[in-house]
Amino acid sequence: MIKYFIYCRKSTDEADRQILSIEAQIAELKEFAKRENLEIVDCFTEAKTAKKPGREKFEQMLKLIEKGEANGILSWHADRLARNSVDGGKIIYLLDTGKLQSLKFPTLWFENTPQGKFMLSIAFGQSKYYIDNLSENVKRGIRQKLRNGVYPNKAPIGYLNEPRKRSIEVDPKTARLVRKAFQLFATGKYAFVDIDKFFFERGIKSTTNKYLRMDKIRNMLRSPFYYGVFEFAGETYQGTHKPIITKTLFDKCQEVIRRKSKTHINHKDEFWFLGLSKCKECNSAITAEKHFKFYPKTRGKVRYDYYRCGKKHGFCSQKYVSGQEFEKQIREMLWTHSLHELNAKRMLNWLNADEINERKTVKNKISLLKPQLSNVEQKLDRLLTGYLDQVIETNEYQKVKKKLIEEKTNFEEQISSFEKNQFHWVELVKDFINSALEAHKIARAKNNGEELS
Repeated sequence: MIKYFIYCRKSTDEADRQILSIEAQIAELKEFAKRENLEIVDCFTEAKTAKKPGREKFEQMLKLIEKGEANGILSWHADRLARNSVDGGKIIYLLDTGKLQSLKFPTLWFENTPQGKFMLSIAFGQSKYYIDNLSENVKRGIRQKLRNGVYPNKAPIGYLNEPRKRSIEVDPKTARLVRKAFQLFATGKYAFVDIDKFFFERGIKSTTNKYLRMDKIRNMLRSPFYYGVFEFAGETYQGTHKPIITKTLFDKCQEVIRRKSKTHINHKDEFWFLGLSKCKECNSAITAEKHFKFYPKTRGKVRYDYYRCGKKHGFCSQKYVSGQEFEKQIREMLWTHSLHELNAKRMLNWLNADEINERKTVKNKISLLKPQLSNVEQKLDRLLTGYLDQVIETNEYQKVKKKLIEEKTNFEEQISSFEKNQFHWVELVKDFINSALEAHKIARAKNNGEELS
């Protein structure tokens, strides 16, 4: 007799809110099992998306099936098992090997035959298409918001999301306090913690009725959103929301932040190698200590540095090493990872050749896009002329104009993207090659004060 595992999944970040809750799925599946006289061995539940592989309970269930503890799965629908090609492939492979003999769904028919597996693969494919299409629709909606100058995230302090208008509006209750916070901070007499206290005393608190996190205050004072500009995915956009402060006030705050950061003492500067390595045994960060020894004859005090494992992950058998020994290990590692000058020269020559070809390709693409952009601009001019001459009705004019402006924006974005980002990767690769070339010089130097030549 076939033994079944029940598998229930409910993802909170999916759009298919109609899917039953985990408790409801369990109740329905147990009733289905009783009606169909199915033997249930165990029940697995998890609240994770199936968009990507790596669900713990799902993987645990498959391992138990491979061990022979069950040979069937009962689930609400095929999309509860997989919404990606990797997990879907695992299910079908277990069916092919015979370790999984049956799948039961109250909402979907399945029979372990070539035709049944074909239909199952289609069901998995439909689930993947749905999640991919949903993701693309969300991205397209975000891109349209960005074109319209609307920030596509939750409104920051001082603003409110307006669902009806699908816009961000000034919050009359907090905007005045936010403006005052910027003005206070710009004087240079107030720290981040003072601004946090200023907000707390006036009712701007966290959801748990406590002080706001310090990083939230810091990010607020650094955000250009408040003077009408916002950043998203590394790009800057002119927002359509109403500014709370002026650009001049914002710049004053940034100058105060820069001055405050300069006075910060970084104790890592005392030890050259902190942050460069981790313990090989337990993967904890390396920490350092300094000790001083007094020599009576010379009446001098000498500093000695020691590096050791921070042991943040529990027991570790590694002992401390002196600064000289630690430096020796780093130099040996640099030597093994250095790049020979001949190889570096060859790689740079290849890179230069690629850069020349890339310039030609980009130039050709831009030369193809610019006439199309010019053509759209001419259409807009002719459209406006026709409208002013009363040849075109207002409704038709607005409809065609909207379409042409979208085309114009699209061409401008493509041209701008090519012009801005065309050779950025080349410089990054060149820097990497030159750094690898210098590694053997650093490793060869007897001490850090020696000229690396």
